[in-house]
Amino acid sequence: MKTKVLNLDNKSAGEIELRDEIFGLEPRVDLIQRVVEWQRAKRRAGTHKVLTRGEINRTKHKVYKQKGTGQARHGARSAPLFVGGAKAMGPVSHSHEFDLPKKVRTLGLKHALSAKARDGGIVVIDEATVKAIKTNDLAKRFDKLGVGNALVVDGEFDNNFALSARNLSSVSLLPAAGLNVYDIMRRAKLVLTRSAVKAIEDRLGAERRESGRAV
Repeated sequence: MKTKVLNLDNKSAGEIELRDEIFGLEPRVDLIQRVVEWQRAKRRAGTHKVLTRGEINRTKHKVYKQKGTGQARHGARSAPLFVGGAKAMGPVSHSHEFDLPKKVRTLGLKHALSAKARDGGIVVIDEATVKAIKTNDLAKRFDKLGVGNALVVDGEFDNNFALSARNLSSVSLLPAAGLNVYDIMRRAKLVLTRSAVKAIEDRLGAERRESGRAV
């Protein structure tokens, strides 16, 4: 499918053909959700932990004799029942990661791109370059483009552009090699440069060929 290419001043810079097998699929929410959950699980620290029975430094001697006191039978003071004792079945450090097939991850990325394209959330610009480091000027240009809450993707970012955009809280920059489903879906607009479109199509096309050989 064809889409317009704009420059940062919101003026026409031609057209570009977006491949239907990447940008023209019927989006599947279940695939997108699976990949997002996989990404979020990988980012979880998993460091929440409480002390176990073996880690509590309290006496292990029996409190009093087993029978004849008229009280409940107790053993070590490290038992969860006592103040200062361990917590029963509390959390321990562990990884939240789980495996997700590469084919599913690739397909999820394609469906995320297709979802943005279907909703009109993709804006293609000629290039992401500016002559001087001016955050306010770049913010005004983004307003002209109508991309207030955006993820900007380029092959390799111009230094002046990157420095101008780093203080814009509503704009994130991401190289094409690191494009992922979670970052695409958390922003309202996806701004791609010509070089980013080519890099994305080369990347996903190469993964598709590798999958075909594996079969």
